[in-house]
Amino acid sequence: MRAEPLLQRALTLGEAALGKNHPDVAGVLSNLALLALAQGASGRAGELWERALAIHEVTLGRNHPDNVRTLNSLALMRQAQRRLGEAVPLFTRAFTITERRLRQEALDFSESRLATFLQHLRDQDELLYALLRAHPGDADIRRLALGGALLLKGRSVEETAARSRIIYRSLSARERDTFEQLRGLRTQLATLSLQGPGSPPSADYPQRLRALTELGDALEADLAKRSAPLRALTALPSPAEIVDRVAAALPKDSALVEFIAYADRPLLLEPGMPLSEVPSQLRYLALVLLPDAEIRVVDLGPAEPIDRAASRLRSALANRDASFQAMAQELYRLAFRPLLPLLGGTRRLFLSPDGQLGLVPFAALHDGRGFLVDTFDFTYLTSGKDLLPRTEGVATSRAVTVFADPDFSVPPLARPTPAGSGPVLVERSTTVEHFFSTARADLGESAWVPLPGTRREAEGIQRLLPQAQLFLGAEASKQRLLNVSPPGILHLATHGFFLDDAPAPEGSRGVGHFGAMGDKPLAPRPADPLLRSGLVLAGARAAPEDSSTANALVTALELAGLDLWGTQLVVLSACDTGRGDVKLGQGVYGLRRAFVAAGAETVVMSLWKVNDETTRVLMEAYYRHLLAGQGRAAALREAMRSLRATRAHPHYWAPFIAVGRDAPLRGLGPTAPEPPEK
Repeated sequence: MRAEPLLQRALTLGEAALGKNHPDVAGVLSNLALLALAQGASGRAGELWERALAIHEVTLGRNHPDNVRTLNSLALMRQAQRRLGEAVPLFTRAFTITERRLRQEALDFSESRLATFLQHLRDQDELLYALLRAHPGDADIRRLALGGALLLKGRSVEETAARSRIIYRSLSARERDTFEQLRGLRTQLATLSLQGPGSPPSADYPQRLRALTELGDALEADLAKRSAPLRALTALPSPAEIVDRVAAALPKDSALVEFIAYADRPLLLEPGMPLSEVPSQLRYLALVLLPDAEIRVVDLGPAEPIDRAASRLRSALANRDASFQAMAQELYRLAFRPLLPLLGGTRRLFLSPDGQLGLVPFAALHDGRGFLVDTFDFTYLTSGKDLLPRTEGVATSRAVTVFADPDFSVPPLARPTPAGSGPVLVERSTTVEHFFSTARADLGESAWVPLPGTRREAEGIQRLLPQAQLFLGAEASKQRLLNVSPPGILHLATHGFFLDDAPAPEGSRGVGHFGAMGDKPLAPRPADPLLRSGLVLAGARAAPEDSSTANALVTALELAGLDLWGTQLVVLSACDTGRGDVKLGQGVYGLRRAFVAAGAETVVMSLWKVNDETTRVLMEAYYRHLLAGQGRAAALREAMRSLRATRAHPHYWAPFIAVGRDAPLRGLGPTAPEPPEK
């Protein structure tokens, strides 16, 4: 093979010019290992990777990111040789290095750069899941794969929330100085790591790396001692601890189900197989964690039939006249029935969906005898680590703030400026301004029809919670919302939007896809998914000369900049508020993500366009059960079950899900439920 003599010559020249322990020499050794593997010489490939790893450890240190690829390659070789006992520690070490790098650098990333970085880490993530599928009976691999899922799943929104928490929870002047020093040190460390030791190699390069790392660790430890927000940020358990910590947080009679959508690939290439021909298939796994830390796993199979069934069911449930039972049973058969042997008699489930499963209500699945809402209690999570207690130490507010029945015909107030002494976390987008300004003329008055049920909904909440502050009519404005102080409960009852391809049904709280409402071409849809969903507030139907419609439409990107630390519950009593762009491993990019990033503990939202009057009845029942002391997800289940007595089709009772904590509300004294309004 022609490549081998060229690589051997490069190795000889490199060792002569740079020395045998230079990182560039390790790179040539790794390439030779790949070539040996392609030739079927797995033993020689393993020896070459061991040499490359030894060089990296001497010159760069044991925890340098450049070690990850070599560790994974060597680990794959060991598992192919059926030496799992040697492979798993190598996989674990590679993942631990990656996690360490993510913790060190994530705060300095913009959200878009963080998303790109996490996407880059998907290869590592998916390697663990492919390994688990190949060895489902190995307890160490199950633990490693679940630990990886718990730490990386939903990580993007978690890091965004951490950044918000630091800014809004006000570091002291001294803490901010130290924090900026830490940021500067991390920049130096990243730059030095990327530059390498030079040619010829600098003798003090390893010492400089180590000194920067140790100084950064010392500053971080000092900050953690003095700053509650940063203590919370650095309190995320290590890969070795995360499984036990989450298991300990599970109630005794419950289980966590982590659904994983991933691209499954061969763990090792066949000799001679070109990289362009490596097969890949999107699949689903489900990992079940029990309170005693036992982990069970089931391969749900290819994603295509599951995603198709989820999409068909969601379409059927969104249409109140559609037949739905066959679709509900099909998704049950594909995505839930395989879990039953793993669950035993457990009926309280914390679900962390992935892929298209994040857009369906499991309560509406049908087992052939009845809906799962009658036999299981579901609470939705972005990730199982959401079960861990929050440690930011934010005081809980007793305030209740309600926005409802906006007057869409009044001119919107001037462009809002979010309150708060800290920097604003999001920037307004000229793209969304242009999109809505061009869409505005085509929308017509029918797009923003009044919602009288939302005013009655708000007044019903105030009867139950007299301290509730209502913003109705012209007061239900974007300016008011973006300047809101963190309430204990934030309830938003208005039109919602998610830029899709279907118009909204009459009498619902949705607006559908803007392109479906007029004949004129619109500006291109914004690329950022957080700009394609949001809420409609006062002034949306004002005459063009009065002001910009964008001053009445609040996007998920803007809502992510709210300060909701201390807010126990956000209720989005509008259409399509649970939808958005699905990012595998990172959840749904839309309103749900925005409010979690802003600090809300629990978010209640809808998965399709909902009827105005039915939603009012459901929401009043929900608050009665909340104030009777039930948990935030449990109260929603009871409201759904009571609505089924008069509205049998799940289109009416199943659109809302609760994501986040299921604990009862704190600081709002429970009262006996009042009888439902006739």
